[in-house]
Order: sequence, then structure tokens, then C-alpha cells
Amino acid sequence: MAKDRRGPPPRRTSRRRVLAAVGALAAPYLGIGPVSLMAETGTSQAFPLRPVTIVVPFPPGGSTDVAARLLAERMGPALGAATVVVENRPGAATIVGAEYVARAAPDGHTVLMSSGTTLTINPLLPDRLPYRPEDFAPVALITKLPFAFVVRQGLPTTIPDFVALAKSRPGQLNYGSNGPSSFNNITAAMVCEGLGIRMQEVTYRGDAPQLNDLMAGTLDVIIVGGSAGLTAHRSGKGRIIGWTGEQRVPATPEIPTFSELGPDMVSQTWFGLLVPAPTPTAAIARLNAAAVQALQAPMLRDRLLEEAQFIAGGTPGDFAAFLRAEADRWRPILRRLGLTPA
Repeated sequence: MAKDRRGPPPRRTSRRRVLAAVGALAAPYLGIGPVSLMAETGTSQAFPLRPVTIVVPFPPGGSTDVAARLLAERMGPALGAATVVVENRPGAATIVGAEYVARAAPDGHTVLMSSGTTLTINPLLPDRLPYRPEDFAPVALITKLPFAFVVRQGLPTTIPDFVALAKSRPGQLNYGSNGPSSFNNITAAMVCEGLGIRMQEVTYRGDAPQLNDLMAGTLDVIIVGGSAGLTAHRSGKGRIIGWTGEQRVPATPEIPTFSELGPDMVSQTWFGLLVPAPTPTAAIARLNAAAVQALQAPMLRDRLLEEAQFIAGGTPGDFAAFLRAEADRWRPILRRLGLTPA
């Protein structure tokens, strides 16, 4: 009898396996991104496939930029990615950077380092936005931080003395802002209302140029995050006379908060990571874990605390609940200040 030389029957390959392999090979040529691969695997193993970019909607040098770069340095190893890079896309009270991320591929590789201006204040104002809060999925709340009320060299260095000067010269002192709808401008309006003073707004593109003009003596007041405020304070060319947070800042324990004076003038912004809403939950979970791990590094925690930033962390769900609470708190305040329809 002749020996059967046909060998064992060929192994069958499932249609799903073939399509996955073809998709992986064709992705670079057809523009199919990591999302389809992650959806196929159902796990986070395919993420990240390339460097992750954290988009900061402010110019370099401000508190948001400082926090993002410290975070990026430590998130890379946690993600196993080659690098986590920071890209600055400032403009239009953070709208430019936020819109860019909202329209990015929802694959977890483009992340927004949002501030309170971006997703707390902007959506509550009557101006039409090219994005909605629903366009983003929360990843992690990174820090909360009060604003520093900084006066230039030569002006009174206590709140009562400054108020007396401002009342004697109504509307003559000026202050820097990042635009009418920016968080620091709204904070300035809240503080002025509480203290019963008037100042003139001067608009800038970020904290850094305000800081430069204050230290040069051409701007009277800045209301900025800790990084810029403490830079002026430590240089001797400016002086923080008060913080707008709920508690004193450890870096300057001698400086009071405005809320200690009686009026409710608590105003704190925040920084957090978000991604385009359709991003797979596995990628979001991976980013969250990397961010939370990075925030536990003692060197990072100490550095952020030196910048008057209080560490947050938590889950994506915690961040979502925080965003809802912030909107509920600020809605009536903006209405009272005349910034939204009654």
C-alpha cells in the first residue's frame, strides 16, 4: 500500500485572526490607528504604540506647563513608552489647545492637560465653543492650586494697605489677565468685588508675559498660579500679599488667604488629564495608572508643593464627579458677577 505523503491536515485560521493580522499590517498605510487594534484585542496591551503627547493650552513657563513637564518625565517609564512629550498650544483662553485635542485621534496618544479655565469656566460662559465637555473623557485630576495675588515692587505689601491705596485711586491700578473669560480674570473680579475695589484689566497671552511686565514695573498686579507668583515673590521684584485658596500655601506660611479676611473669596483652579471621548477605556485606565504612579514620586510631590500645587490623583470617576461639582459651584458665581445670563 502506498504511503500517504499528504501530511497532517492544515491548521485552520479564523477569519477574525486573518483580519486582525491584515489590519495590523495595513494600518500605517490606510490610516487605521491604535484604536482599532485595541478594540480587536480588548486589552491595553496595544497601548501605547508611540510617544504620548500632553497638550498644554498655555505658553511655556506657567504653572500648567510646569506641572505637565514634571508629570511627563515620570509617566513615560510608567507607561513603557519611549517618551511622553509636552506640546504647548496656547491661545483664546485655552480654546486652541482644547479644540486640537478634541479633534485628535481617540487612541490615548494625545492628552489634554486641562485647567479650570478650559472645562469649568469656558463651558459656563455664553460664548460658543468649538468643543463641549462631553467631547472629553476624564483620565486623572492632577493638582488643585490657588491663585497668588502679586503686587509690583513699590506697592503696599499687605492686603489692608493695598485696599486702601486701590480705593484712593479707583480704576487707576492695572492687573494682568489671560482674557475676559480666563479663570484668573474671573478670580480678579471676585476679589475686587469682595474687597470693594476697582482695577483696570490688561490682557496677555499667558502668565509668563504678565510676570515679565510686573517684574519690570510696568504692570501693577498679577493674579496667577503658584509658579509665576512665587517667581516674582522670591525675586524681590514682586510681593504676594494673599492667596485665593482654602488654606495657606506651605511655601509661604506667613502669607494669608483672602478668605481669612471674612468675605468668601475662595478661587482655586485645577489641572487634569483628559482624552478625546471615544478613547478606549483600557487606554484611559493605563494613562490613569501611570499618572497616579507618577504623582506618588516624592520628588515630584515636593516640587509641585513648592509651586503651591496640592496633589490630587484618584480615578477617572473621581475626576468626573469633581468636574460636575465645580460646574455647580461656579455657575451662580459667574451669574452674580454678570458674566452669564441671569
